[in-house]
Amino acid sequence: MSVFASLVERLADLLQPLFHTSATAAAIILFTALVRLAVHPLSRAAARGQQAKVKLAPRVAELRTRYAKDPERLSEALTKLYAKEGTSPLAGCLPSLLQLPAFFLMYYLFSSSHIGGEPNGLLSHTLLAAPLADRWSDALAQGGPWGDAGLVYLVLFVIVTGVAVFNYRRTKQQLAASPQPQEALPGMGAMTSVLPLMSFATLITVAVVPLAAALYVVTTTAWSAVERAVLYRDTPAGPVNSLL
Repeated sequence: MSVFASLVERLADLLQPLFHTSATAAAIILFTALVRLAVHPLSRAAARGQQAKVKLAPRVAELRTRYAKDPERLSEALTKLYAKEGTSPLAGCLPSLLQLPAFFLMYYLFSSSHIGGEPNGLLSHTLLAAPLADRWSDALAQGGPWGDAGLVYLVLFVIVTGVAVFNYRRTKQQLAASPQPQEALPGMGAMTSVLPLMSFATLITVAVVPLAAALYVVTTTAWSAVERAVLYRDTPAGPVNSLL
């Protein structure tokens, strides 16, 4: 944690001439971008895996029908099929999983009063008038939704809502473009209805975590939306992650 705190402080020092008192907030955004750049090769591999899964969907549906009463044979057949094609049903999960440690580090860094036995000086840093260690509830208590800190959160909510709407429309279009594979899976009808709404869950995350962690979430969510739009532009259905 001390090493991570030092990294954030060093980035903030580099950005201080440009962003002044909001340099730490800018450092968090830059750190998030660096994390996303680091996992981008995995995101590209996940996109290729997703494209392979779409092509395999008719064969997967056929296997599910053939071995509907024999789950063990079905699992074995699916494993062989995915191995033969060099993909996995979890191909799109790895990039998101690798980002979780960075998110939790950011969360705990701005939730801990002491780091390495020393007072956590980062807790006093702000984004404009909003302390990076505070939550939306603190902003509401101090000045209400239209106070200086409340307006910072309002901007974040607008950004997240815009990204969520974009993801919602895109996911609806993608699911509509590939109804046959989706309908072949038990319970997929309910999932199809819920999946486009998952992006809106990010609003809850932004509201309840420290502002520093919220900045990480907003930045990575916006990055994901752009990245998926590019990587999955030729894929009928791509994964949607509500948080990362």
